Order: sequence, then C-alpha cells, then structure tokens
Amino acid sequence: QVQLTESGGGLVQAGGSLRLSCAASGRTFSNYAMAWFRQVPGKEREFVAGTDGNDATPIYGPSLEDRFSISRDRTRNTLYLQMNNLKPWDTGVYYCAGRYTYAADMQAVSYPYWGQGTQVTVSS
Repeated sequence: QVQLTESGGGLVQAGGSLRLSCAASGRTFSNYAMAWFRQVPGKEREFVAGTDGNDATPIYGPSLEDRFSISRDRTRNTLYLQMNNLKPWDTGVYYCAGRYTYAADMQAVSYPYWGQGTQVTVSS
C-alpha cells in the first residue's frame, strides 16, 4: 500500500508564496513519476507540475514554469511544490499524485495514486 499526504496549504495574499509538501509512506515513488494537480469547483482537475523518476525533466502547466517549482527530497520521501508570486486564480485544492512509471504525464487519469488534497486560497 501507499499513502500520499499533502500539507502546506493556506491563505495568502496575491504576490505571496507557499511551499506544499507531499509525504509518501508505504510503497514510495523514489524512482518514479510524481505530479501536482489542482482543482476548483466546476472545473476539471488541472495539471500543475510533474517530475520524472530521476527528476531530470520537470514539466509544468501553461504559464506556471516561471512561478512554480517542483522538487523532491528522497531521504524524506517527500515531494514539494514551491509557489511564488501567487495569483487569485491559483486558488484551489492542490493534489499530489504518483504512478509507478518513469516519465511524468499531464493527464490526471494517468496517476492511480492520490493524496487527499490541501486547500490554497489566494486573496486579492
């Protein structure tokens, strides 16, 4: 079994920063792809960032690469998402996801394993 647990969300003003964490336990994803998605009511789950099994080729959703950064600490089995210069439209529930394959993917359906999500709210 594997468990993914997100933390680090909260309320910030536009222009502020947050760092989200995703701790993995059980069968972890040290050599496999992980990703962040976000979702707001009435919209489909949106790809935010992903990293392959060697963290060699990070990928980002449209217009996010300049503000967001995905990273991983394998000693702690933890995935991070650093979010800077946050905008009101970044508001949503942020989810961590993993799959036991090397390459990251932008489609939510590609990831069988998910955390419970953490709320990010950016005020204007």
